[in-house]
Amino acid sequence: MKAITIPQPGDADALVLDEVPDPQPAAGEVRVRVAAAGVNRADVMQRMGHYPPPPGAPEYPGLEVSGTVDAVGEGVEGWAVGDEVCALLSGGGYAELVCVPAGQLLPVPAGVSLEDAAALPEVVSTVWSNVFMTANLLPGQTLLVHGGSSGIGTMAIQLAREVGAHVAVTAGSAEKLEACRALGAEVLVNYREEGFVERVRAATGGAGADVVLDNMGAKYLARNVDVLAPNGRLVVIGLQGGRTAELDLGKLLAKRAAVIATSLRARPAAEKATIVAAVREHVWPLVEAGRVRPVVHGRYPLADAAAAHRELESSGHVGKILLTP
Repeated sequence: MKAITIPQPGDADALVLDEVPDPQPAAGEVRVRVAAAGVNRADVMQRMGHYPPPPGAPEYPGLEVSGTVDAVGEGVEGWAVGDEVCALLSGGGYAELVCVPAGQLLPVPAGVSLEDAAALPEVVSTVWSNVFMTANLLPGQTLLVHGGSSGIGTMAIQLAREVGAHVAVTAGSAEKLEACRALGAEVLVNYREEGFVERVRAATGGAGADVVLDNMGAKYLARNVDVLAPNGRLVVIGLQGGRTAELDLGKLLAKRAAVIATSLRARPAAEKATIVAAVREHVWPLVEAGRVRPVVHGRYPLADAAAAHRELESSGHVGKILLTP
């Protein structure tokens, strides 16, 4: 099969299309013939040599795909050759074939195309596990999403809206903020022009955000703590703004607040299966009803993975970028 390899870490041109052996499904796995793969920031970090795949995962990048089951490993129940699926991966999605534990498969939701379904598994699993399973966002509370126009951001806005929460977002242009507003965001902050702490406090009567979903890390840590409401939860899922910063524990104590740092890729398969099962129960009905949808910015052939990475890194996109073998 063809797959994107990374012979040497580097810029986007480090991604090389090559012939590699076909993977074979182990017990408990299925093999998917890939229709599309989602492009994520984690793939960029892996390309640069900063985020190696966990032990036992394929060495190729790619954390989510859609496609058709073409082989079933021993002991797998509930899936058959020919099923149209999407899947949460630990790696290997930038390829024509990928093997995945059966517990990390989801059916393609009714009303979503086979290709577009690749935009769902990673972002939905990330948002549901962090915002709802971990931070317990409730109706009437306020969620602040940094990078509201990203794949994760566009999904977080929709899911928070559906549970009856209020949504504030940061983004870097009027066009991106308008896209967030169209999805249900109520407080729109252009981080290039204004401070999010002041805007969110003003919009919440001085209270602040009950949950903050943060992809920046160190750069935003102090301000994220400032913007938290009493009993607020800051969930850090990315380190685009660095990994080391001072934390004022006194402010956390005064607010009875929490800072939580999580990742999805390296979790044990059993934990991922639990998250995927929760997504299927709680999110898939919303997708199939047309209330929540994947937001796809653009598509590139697998051979043009470098161009897809350059577009992602330019931060001009709204929603997800897909690769199609």
